[in-house]
Amino acid sequence: MATLPHTAPAQAPAPPDAPAPVPLSAVASPGAAAAVQAVPAGPVTGEPPRRVLGLHDPSLFINRELSWLEFNQRVLEEAQDRSLPLFERLKFLAITSSNLDEFFMVRVAGLKQQAAAGVSEGAEDGMPPAEQIDAISGRVHRMVEELGAVWAGDIRPGLAAAGIQLVEPRDFNAEQRSAARAHFAQKVFPALTPLAIDPGHPFPHLRNKSLNVALLLQRGAPKAVRRRRKPDPQEHAYAVVQVPAVLPRLVRLPSAAGRTYVLLGRLIASQAGDLFPGYTVLEATAFRVTRNWDLSVDEEESEDLLSAVQEELRRRDRGAAVRLEVDSEAREELVQVLSRSLHLEPKDVYRVAQPLQPADLMELAVGDGRPELKVEPLVPAVPPLLQEAESTLAVVGAQDVLLQHPYESFEPVVRFIEEAADDPDVLAIKQTLYRTSGDSPFVRALSRAAENGKQVTVLVEIKARFDEANNIAWARRLEESGVHVVYGLIGLKTHCKVALVVRREGDGIRRYVHLGTGNYNPTTARQYTDLSLFTARADIADDSSALFNMLTGYAEPPQWKKLSVAPFGLQDRVVSLIEREADRARRGEPARIVAKMNALVDPRVIRALYGASNAGVEIDLLVRGICCLRPGVPGFSETIRVTSVVDRFLEHARLFAFGAGEKPEVFLSSADWMPRNFLRRVEVMVPVEDDGLRRRLVDEILRLELRDNVKARRLRPDGTYVRLPVSGAACRSQELLLELARAAAVSRERPAQIRPVP
Repeated sequence: MATLPHTAPAQAPAPPDAPAPVPLSAVASPGAAAAVQAVPAGPVTGEPPRRVLGLHDPSLFINRELSWLEFNQRVLEEAQDRSLPLFERLKFLAITSSNLDEFFMVRVAGLKQQAAAGVSEGAEDGMPPAEQIDAISGRVHRMVEELGAVWAGDIRPGLAAAGIQLVEPRDFNAEQRSAARAHFAQKVFPALTPLAIDPGHPFPHLRNKSLNVALLLQRGAPKAVRRRRKPDPQEHAYAVVQVPAVLPRLVRLPSAAGRTYVLLGRLIASQAGDLFPGYTVLEATAFRVTRNWDLSVDEEESEDLLSAVQEELRRRDRGAAVRLEVDSEAREELVQVLSRSLHLEPKDVYRVAQPLQPADLMELAVGDGRPELKVEPLVPAVPPLLQEAESTLAVVGAQDVLLQHPYESFEPVVRFIEEAADDPDVLAIKQTLYRTSGDSPFVRALSRAAENGKQVTVLVEIKARFDEANNIAWARRLEESGVHVVYGLIGLKTHCKVALVVRREGDGIRRYVHLGTGNYNPTTARQYTDLSLFTARADIADDSSALFNMLTGYAEPPQWKKLSVAPFGLQDRVVSLIEREADRARRGEPARIVAKMNALVDPRVIRALYGASNAGVEIDLLVRGICCLRPGVPGFSETIRVTSVVDRFLEHARLFAFGAGEKPEVFLSSADWMPRNFLRRVEVMVPVEDDGLRRRLVDEILRLELRDNVKARRLRPDGTYVRLPVSGAACRSQELLLELARAAAVSRERPAQIRPVP
């Protein structure tokens, strides 16, 4: 029996050592903060009501950007977790930093453009762009301080204890100094270009996220400069040396035991005097610039979208600077020169104690086989029906198949396309590609299928953010093999993940469909939690054919039989499902909603959820990242609980269940509940119609995630998150789901019970 699981009361009490809530002024505009304080009496404030809120009141919405920063804080907390292996903590440190890169390149860059254009209107939360920029700066500065503290206080000493030293040039011994000098002279110096900064040499244009060394120079040889009683500011000079991206970031040095490294930027800074004969280096500091990296392509005016995107990619590196990161010990004079040259304000400057670009440090884990430093290697399971089958298509033809990645292998998805490419009875293959891996097995199989004479159509989304160049390369390779490549509908990104195989069987045709919540990327399929549904149901196949016809031709959106498709009614469908549960609750019937997604931003859906909660619907939202809904507000969201799970794998699946009876309606989707997904992307939501698969999704996946009390955090009304108190057995959902998948791989049936993870 599949019944939607219930969780603890709406707001679990904070643990005794939980941090104090962030003031409302830190998560909302002043007006919105006052409004939140004015909600009716209840557990949020305990104060008498001062005014009645309406559904459009800004206080009912958490700021999108600040909510995302709270998600990144939860990622940072994993780096701070001393129960995790050292390299796992280093991974989360790197992810936190990389997440901030993308946030500044897109979100902060967009806010700066709005502020420069004089935009004063805010989003649903009412905070204008200029206020958001200030709030973001304050929040990120605190986060950067925490990053530096966990690096200096935990991770770097942990590496040293494990025999991995990162040393500063000032701490070299004689042997290391000699080796560093030789390495610089032979392998680094020839690749460097000294760039003076003066009226004849304007400040150079530095690539986005490139590592650089800024130099403060004094005219004269070192000995002469040291003899002077007082440095002469008139003889100061400034210069920049770019750290070559083609060289390894970590330079290994000789050591008596273990491994010892120096960062390439530090090595260049220590030897920079060789680049400027006749000058003394007074200061050398590493720095990094983040630029506006978003694309701006007018598809209506572009005769050739591929060429237009390529041209924009060439221009993108000229984007305005939005952030400057410098070493925490950098001299203020040098920082001011850099910020003035980049047209940045003091609030845009971040002094960091950890290495710039910490993702490069993951190289330290390569080849280190010590199990105590890493998490257990992932070995995805393969369900028995796919282990024993000679043909994936034959299995799907007999029954619907559900896979949960990465606990279950992504290989059957690859095999689905590879078999179709080589099957002489397959007539056509159609597939969407939003993102894929570097050496994509899908691209190889699709190219082979076209060379085998099959009709192959691939929709490549060349506007997939940060993967534009990669996708253009795949599009050209596919076209060279005879694949018909299309780029979707003007003004819309094609984000749905659909593959359709058309096969001749007997005197007729049968179609096989794969629909996923994640990309056709075998690499990220081992890092993200996603769901795959295979089916040969005629209604879903009909809709999938109609979807591809709409994307490749001039077909009007059809009357969908089973699928819900954005921007052609998906938002309406989601709202109607929410309102149906609200109607049930008003009639006194059991009503329940459990929705799992990456982000909840859409105002219309949030208001519908508020209405459903007010009607008495029990609502659990599993939202990994951004959540603009405020739970626990009396009269609006008292029955809504918002939980975020951040663990080893990135929670990425979109899974929705509506109804409190034995057969709730369950859906998989490529879409989060955000305006961009509903209005500016082609997305798909598909119902799960097999009773056994529905039970698994509800009773296993959703139930375990709602029970998580190890890696789950609960959203409070003020926009902050707290860990759930552990009462009874500890439940870490990702560990349990992995164990379930392994147990099912050696059994004909999924186990009904599983022991808790200690």
